[in-house]
Amino acid sequence: MNKTVNINLANTLFHIDDEAYNKLRRYLESIKRSFSGTAGSDEIIADIEARVAELFLEKMENDRQVITQKEVDEVITIMGQPEDYMVDEDIFEDQPKSSQPRSERKTKKLYRDMDQKYIGGVCSGLEYYLGFDALWIRLIFILLGVFTGFGFIAYILLWILVPEASSTSQKLDMTGKPINISNIERKVKEGFDDVSDAVKSVDYEKVGNKVKSGSKTFFDTIGDIIMFFFKVFGKFIGILLIIIGATSLIGLFIALFSVGIIDAVHFPGVDFYEIVNTSGSPVWLISLLLFFAVGIPFFFVLYLGLKILVTNLKSIGNIAKFSLLGLWLISIGVLTALGIRQAAEFATVGSINEKSEIVVADLNDTIRIRMNENEYDYGSDRIHFGRMTLSYDQNDKPILVSDDVRFNIKKSDDSIVYINVRKDSHGSTFKVARDKAKAVSYAYAVTGNEIVLDDFLTTSTKNKARQQEVRSTIYIPSGSYISFDDTTRGHIGRSTKNDRDYYRSSIADHTWLMGEDGELKCHKCPDKEVDDWYDDDDGNGKIIINEDGVDINISDEQDSFEMKIDKDGVQIKAEEN
Repeated sequence: MNKTVNINLANTLFHIDDEAYNKLRRYLESIKRSFSGTAGSDEIIADIEARVAELFLEKMENDRQVITQKEVDEVITIMGQPEDYMVDEDIFEDQPKSSQPRSERKTKKLYRDMDQKYIGGVCSGLEYYLGFDALWIRLIFILLGVFTGFGFIAYILLWILVPEASSTSQKLDMTGKPINISNIERKVKEGFDDVSDAVKSVDYEKVGNKVKSGSKTFFDTIGDIIMFFFKVFGKFIGILLIIIGATSLIGLFIALFSVGIIDAVHFPGVDFYEIVNTSGSPVWLISLLLFFAVGIPFFFVLYLGLKILVTNLKSIGNIAKFSLLGLWLISIGVLTALGIRQAAEFATVGSINEKSEIVVADLNDTIRIRMNENEYDYGSDRIHFGRMTLSYDQNDKPILVSDDVRFNIKKSDDSIVYINVRKDSHGSTFKVARDKAKAVSYAYAVTGNEIVLDDFLTTSTKNKARQQEVRSTIYIPSGSYISFDDTTRGHIGRSTKNDRDYYRSSIADHTWLMGEDGELKCHKCPDKEVDDWYDDDDGNGKIIINEDGVDINISDEQDSFEMKIDKDGVQIKAEEN
């Protein structure tokens, strides 16, 4: 059993066991001694510590992993021992270089080179990455920008998306050199040498003038302005993502507890779920699956917004990410399976026919048809399932009510009036559908010569909402007269034929005679019904629209125009007088 300690290396917290800590401490102290008195020693040591921390992070599988002596040895192998390198290469340049630990050449990474930049450092960064001289790359961007406009867009996008090489490690990554003690030292010393040379060659008079007129170049200013607006836009997007993710998660969380979890203890108000549920799964399970299926994507939306706003936001780790992804896939899969099972309940339609004779007072008198209006009070808190509505009967028991009721008029084969009531329902099998159809309650009554049909059907909630409907057919002997009450307008079916081709809602405006051919004949209707008529005072024009077609006749002292549209086609005649 080893003791572990916590260390802060380059502003990153690590858990490391005692033996590994002592070895790492001795290693870093030897590096500090090697570079003591060297120009830029503090920056060299800081970059070396940052590189060591970066290597530790690459080798860690999770945030709680403990750094052992194995990881320390691997890092030392990559970085090398201080004594393997010469501190001042200029003094010993005539002597052969000591052997250095071999390390594989790193793959180059794309950065913007801010040391050799003209505008944003994009082209000088591409020079290292692609191996082409930056001059040719700049010419390509200019040509593409002038002739196509794409060069300017590509440059701005690279300027925004490609990070700048600010640290020593990033500059070595950009050039593809291994990030070890030797290269870090060399890069830092080069920077100090450049600064020294620049200081020696400064024209202080020009510098003073530049300071007075402004220290930034025109392109630097433009770049800062562009980057400022993009940063503001990015922050706005981050805030928007956080608001969307947070509000969605809060709403889903409230829904989970108010509908799903509360139903586990039979909270009133969610019993209607069983009316449409066919999967057999409890509502709390469905709610939980929906919470994961919808909530996990919104969680990552929230996390993305936080990553945009908080630059040093700690990662949730690969284990958490893949666990949430797996949970989301499981939820989607289970919900899909339950949805398929739910849809299977509507795969089959079953019907039940109930045919019976209707005794009217006098067949020679007009038979009147009327609808008995729905007697159930839905209330303001009614719940709909398609055409069906949850209501309560006289005993305050829940019941399903639907207005999906239609009737048709057809000719009877004899002198008897009778009715056929067909009840339909959906179900997973033909037998289940027929059983649900049998459970539908529908009534009608006969008073004298008046047939009163219910304009609604009912069924028990245990039969569930399965698109139950009623289609009735009233058979009337030929030669009998029929009239319809206004309450029938929305319930007359499409199979009711009439000799005027009236739409079914217009049938109720007239009295009809059942013909020998099974078609209703309009009683005492005008031969032609004019829907629109125009005739000026001088008789110069007329427009007639009736069942025969359209007849337009317009004329004046100079010209005349006639157009007739009927079953024979379109006829047009125009003349100049």
